[in-house]
Amino acid sequence: MQAPSQTTEAGQTVTVVVADDHPLIREALRHALAKAVASARVLEAASLPEALAFLEGESGVDLAILDLNMPGMNGFAGLAELRSSEPSLPVVIVSATADPEVIRRARELGAAGFIPKTLPLAAIAEAIRTILAGEIWLPDELQSPPNDEMAKRLRDLTPQQLRVLAMISQGLPNKQIAYALSVGEPTVKAHVTAILRKLGVHSRTQAVIAARLIDPPLT
Repeated sequence: MQAPSQTTEAGQTVTVVVADDHPLIREALRHALAKAVASARVLEAASLPEALAFLEGESGVDLAILDLNMPGMNGFAGLAELRSSEPSLPVVIVSATADPEVIRRARELGAAGFIPKTLPLAAIAEAIRTILAGEIWLPDELQSPPNDEMAKRLRDLTPQQLRVLAMISQGLPNKQIAYALSVGEPTVKAHVTAILRKLGVHSRTQAVIAARLIDPPLT
């Protein structure tokens, strides 16, 4: 999906390809971009092939933001492929993990930044501003519980809460979740509140990220 083009006061548009297979994450990154720059033209992709198609068909792309785990990436092979085809384009990796070894490997392959998805929106916006200014941005510290701790929190969810979380991860709103589970919307809202509290997160997007930290994933 392509957002309408907006121009800055200087008459220049910042064009960014945002590639992530989950619509909630793309939405969060779109909001971060809105905070980061006065105007932005956002091209949304759900896979690496879609992102590459945008880059082949568009001129003047200023930044690419890539999920490390989405269709077509094949781990770091996707990053290497994009860097090979677009060597001058700044590329930022976003990921549910902040493993120092993963970050180091991303930098070795030419990533201009590595942004954990669990960072607050304002911090993501600041990271994007830094990278657009031509600098490297890497996290100073982890902003979320270690994976093993989050896995323990996920195991504390009831079977019904896990079903609700799985549907949230599919991008379903409360109304559709209520219909699928044959319960009322207030019941779904209560489950969502309990899920956020048990996981120690503050939004549905962060809950989705937490769900992706376990193996096998909920989605």
